[in-house]
Amino acid sequence: MAKMIKGVIFDMDGLIFDTETLVYQATQRAADELQITFGKEDYLRYLGISDEEYVQVAHSDYDKDYGEETVTEFIRRSYAYTKEMFDAGLVATKPGVAELLHYLEAQGIQRMLASSNNRPEIERLLAQADLTQDFPVVVSAEDVHRAKPDPAIFLAAADLLQLPPHELLVLEDSANGVKAAIAAEIPVIMVPDLLEPDTELAEKTLAVLPDLHQVKEFLAKA
Repeated sequence: MAKMIKGVIFDMDGLIFDTETLVYQATQRAADELQITFGKEDYLRYLGISDEEYVQVAHSDYDKDYGEETVTEFIRRSYAYTKEMFDAGLVATKPGVAELLHYLEAQGIQRMLASSNNRPEIERLLAQADLTQDFPVVVSAEDVHRAKPDPAIFLAAADLLQLPPHELLVLEDSANGVKAAIAAEIPVIMVPDLLEPDTELAEKTLAVLPDLHQVKEFLAKA
């Protein structure tokens, strides 16, 4: 398989960086302070959506019980506490990132990032981890009008790489990301972060693997 692949498209949050746990901690802190009933299962429903969609869904879910003003403050605090942790350098890279990137470079396989996060945050996290040079091409939330599971972000990535879908591979950690890759007709490997896929979704992937070390091994053996 590695001989057929000419480009790998990486998601970022939960795949390259261990951000989702920090974002959950920040969101839970904000909810607890405002006495909003909120738990990890609630947070998991928001995985893989854009910031804009998160704001809309949060208001839809909580305005009735807590009021628009309280929900707006909940969202503001969630982002503020997340930024505090990011600024403190608490975001770690996930296991196997460096090894997989080195392998792809040695194989002459292009790498790019397609993330629902905003571009300034992407650039900051890549710079903090000294990974900017490893992802010369980035597609962010600002570059598309529809977030995952819509395939727009992966179609844009394929267009920038100027490669057909069968020569690409998507690496994703979330169900929405996997669905977006499937809709773009690009083969996808899932590396779950906080939430495992159901059987139906898993069967539509090339593989579901525990970490990026295993992705490297999968590609090397395929």
